[in-house]
Amino acid sequence: MNKNIITVLIAFIGLSICLVLNSCSNVDNDSNKKEDQKTIYPSNVIAFFEQWNLILGDGSNAGQAVNVEHKDFFYAANDGENDWVVFKTPNAGNTHGTSNNTRTELAQLKKWSPMTDAKMEATLKVVNVSTTGDARVASTYSVVIGQIHSADGHENEPLKIFYKKFPGHSKGSVFWNYEINTAGDDNSGRWDYSYPIWGYDFSVVGTGENDFPPEPEDGIELGEEITYEVEIKDGIMNLKFTSEGHETKTFTKNLITSEYAKRSDIPEQVENLFVPIGQDGVERENAYTEEGLFFKLGCYNQTNGKDPKVNKVWCSGAETHGGDIQKQYADGNYAEVWFKSASISVSDDAISNAGYFQANDGLSKKVVYPNEVIPFMDKFKMLMGDGTNVEDLTEFEHKDFFYTVIDGTRRWVVYKTPNSGVTSKNSSNTRTELHEKRDWVPEQGGKLTGTCKVMQVSTSGDARVAASYSTVVGQIHSGEGHENEPLKIFYKKFPGHTKGSVFWNYEINTAGDDNSGRWDYSSAVWGYDMSVIGTSKEDYPAEPTDGIELGEEFSYEVNVYKGIMYLTFESEGHETKTFTKNLIESEYTNPSDLPDQVKKLFVPIGQDGTERATAYKGELNYFKQGAYNQTNGKAPETNMVWCAGAETYGGDIAKQYENGCYTEVWFREATVGPGTAPK
Repeated sequence: MNKNIITVLIAFIGLSICLVLNSCSNVDNDSNKKEDQKTIYPSNVIAFFEQWNLILGDGSNAGQAVNVEHKDFFYAANDGENDWVVFKTPNAGNTHGTSNNTRTELAQLKKWSPMTDAKMEATLKVVNVSTTGDARVASTYSVVIGQIHSADGHENEPLKIFYKKFPGHSKGSVFWNYEINTAGDDNSGRWDYSYPIWGYDFSVVGTGENDFPPEPEDGIELGEEITYEVEIKDGIMNLKFTSEGHETKTFTKNLITSEYAKRSDIPEQVENLFVPIGQDGVERENAYTEEGLFFKLGCYNQTNGKDPKVNKVWCSGAETHGGDIQKQYADGNYAEVWFKSASISVSDDAISNAGYFQANDGLSKKVVYPNEVIPFMDKFKMLMGDGTNVEDLTEFEHKDFFYTVIDGTRRWVVYKTPNSGVTSKNSSNTRTELHEKRDWVPEQGGKLTGTCKVMQVSTSGDARVAASYSTVVGQIHSGEGHENEPLKIFYKKFPGHTKGSVFWNYEINTAGDDNSGRWDYSSAVWGYDMSVIGTSKEDYPAEPTDGIELGEEFSYEVNVYKGIMYLTFESEGHETKTFTKNLIESEYTNPSDLPDQVKKLFVPIGQDGTERATAYKGELNYFKQGAYNQTNGKAPETNMVWCAGAETYGGDIAKQYENGCYTEVWFREATVGPGTAPK
């Protein structure tokens, strides 16, 4: 064979071999790349996810999280040394059940009796807590990293393990809370008792919104590992907490015999933190004995965007960017917890926990109508802030005016109305207010009760105008004659003040056919009466020392019996006040009877009438309850008592709501019925 041909063949064979080898090498490289890109699921890191359902920060139940990840809430990560499972959730998203707070959290699929054996262990590090909130609110800047939850009864929580760190601090606190299993059917009085582990307990708060307590000396830093062990045996909960460089802490708690069964058992910590907001219940004697319990583990963010005046323990007022998750993640308004290892074991007697998930999945999106909270709605009709009349209030709500909310412990009916909307024929003011369908005369009588808190009054108005910055939360209204009002119960708070006033007005039933001379006489309950006004548009009187704050509960009872009106006002921490007024015999029949208050407030604007001798005798009346906004946009020069000159944005309701030019009142209890003999 030709030598040149042989040389070419050898070269060709060599090239072919090289190409084959390169080809093989490329296949191996691609395979390695694919192997490198293979997803590591959380269930590859901790192999116990078949025992849980996973609740995500968008409120959804993702089911068993085997081979599951979610880039925003739940995934695996490596810190250079170990693989971890990441649980992450924003300050605001959709919640699960009736909670105010978002969570990315495992919830056990089985429930067990506290009399059997159960155990949960975990090693974790907290990577982030919210950077915004209100330091006066105990739950702000905190996250729950492990729980025991009841699946039955009130569904309370005998264990919550917290991590909390104030902004600017290097070290945070780890503590655990026990929530009482409240005696009776009303769970609104429930409270937590908190035990410090490292750093502070739950009750250590700031004195101002951004005024933080000193940094805890023995605290835990973000990124510092901690381990907890929770073991239940024969009704006793045993807790152990360890962290390198810190003292190991152990605790025991009896879950089947209460130490809080009497009012005198309430600890001082609870008296200071929960009792002022009306959470002062006692616990059933056998605590959690007869209930199914289950473990929870993950990242249950305790910092939310709800206004602190809703609940000063659980509502943080943090930044939420309108619920935009990515914006919250971008500026630190979220909680993030990494778990390196975890395990649970429970008795073979444990049974399915499906009932808990059936009751709570999607519950936060379920409509709860006002008549489900206050059942007397069938006895009323309503006028809303846009002028809409509603005759049937059963299974009715309106997202702008009339709906229900949860404040962290209780569900309330919300009445909301702007400074300017559409009003009734004889009024300058908008209202979202109930109107009793039954009419009655004072001699026959009737009774109305309400427990409420005012959440908002207009932030604009004229301080010289008596009606500015106020709302009426209850009335008696006449249904004939001049259609005057023998009772209006007011709440009023000037801008910049923390405390407002509660007072009630009696409007005379004017003698004769001309009603233009009618006037109100105002009686102070807590704080001032209606006549205390400013000397100029933005010159406010001193803040009342015995006033009521926005978000502070008070109750009233209006009892009309045999022509006499008996009024009772109560509020925790305030003196109970009672008043009596004759509705069928006037004390204002002569010009000389006009009180000095009326001469100061009403006579200068020409309202100087006298009352018919029989007052409201024989005249049909009815109760009203809700939010009757007394701050309107009419020029004060028109009437220096009732025309507030407030901002109305041309009647644009959304803009008024956005800028605080509205009133909002929440009721949690109310009754209506016949009058009764006074006690």
